[in-house]
Amino acid sequence: MKDSPANQTAPGSLALVGAGPGARDLLTLRAMQRLQQADTVFYDRLVDEEVLELAPASAKRVFVGKHVGAHAWPQDRINAVIVAEALKGRRVVRLKSGDPSIFGRAAEELTAARAAGIETEIVPGVTAACAAAAQTGLPLTERGVSDTLVLTTARCRAGDPLPDCARHAKPGTTIVFYMSVGQAPRVRDGLLRLGMPPATPVTIAVDVSKPGARTVSCGISMLSETIIQHEISGCAIIFITCPKYGSG
Repeated sequence: MKDSPANQTAPGSLALVGAGPGARDLLTLRAMQRLQQADTVFYDRLVDEEVLELAPASAKRVFVGKHVGAHAWPQDRINAVIVAEALKGRRVVRLKSGDPSIFGRAAEELTAARAAGIETEIVPGVTAACAAAAQTGLPLTERGVSDTLVLTTARCRAGDPLPDCARHAKPGTTIVFYMSVGQAPRVRDGLLRLGMPPATPVTIAVDVSKPGARTVSCGISMLSETIIQHEISGCAIIFITCPKYGSG
């Protein structure tokens, strides 16, 4: 026997919340409010424990993180559990490091939720590029030096061709590479082929805003060796301001 309309559970809601780069005090007020109102929180591996503590003690916490090369939670499974939880009438928070709309798989999760008639919301967060600029004291744009900012990655979905990670390197452009430490040789080689001087400064920001945060600098020609020397892996971004070289 089917439930009568009066007995059916109304769909809950889904908020894709940006947790920022790690430090709890970089959360927005709206992000904090959504966490405090949550019935269920699905979170990534890069979300700090102190951020999770903002959710009510009664809220269910579910880890759905992914490790590079070991996707224990494929995206379609994440979509399914989020939708199923919201359809129980619960206020669901999908907590993502950084900003949900920047390399955060937001479109896939929103599409699944909206197809099920679930109310959705995106709560922006501080992305790693902005936090790295604050950490290093290096502006992402500068009058007369860099008037264009590009956020990109040298990685892709399994089975897809690797992106041409150097195609955005134009004079006066700051390029921030996300999730690209493992592709450092391709980044270096692509930029050098375009004519970028080997001594062009590169900044690598590691564990941005976290207790172990550090910054390493080198010339573009030494990018791979520097990453190996300093044992940098995983949670790091690379940023380069392209000088006005060649004929441009």
